[in-house]
Amino acid sequence: MKDKKMSIRISEEDLNIVHYKAEQAKITLTEYVTQCALGKQIFVIDGLDEVLRQQKAIGRNLNRLTVLSNMGKISSVNLERLTEEYASLNKTLTELLDRKRWSA
Repeated sequence: MKDKKMSIRISEEDLNIVHYKAEQAKITLTEYVTQCALGKQIFVIDGLDEVLRQQKAIGRNLNRLTVLSNMGKISSVNLERLTEEYASLNKTLTELLDRKRWSA
């Protein structure tokens, strides 16, 4: 529960930087400052939104196949394409994380 207020003095330039970093991390200013003050690392990985979108699409397709199977409308499925897409997605995610690791 966030029931306490904190007031600090900060230069306009530093405040602008903090606002910018919170915006880049796609979190509120309060969340950003709190996480930084508590020593938590904040990672911003460019391209992650697309990976998550693709991962959700794969999940939806798998869910549809499961529903059809449970309804008895299909009895077997060739998951080769789905497996290939998932492997490609994992490769992309690994590359994004490796790139971030080396640039941090």
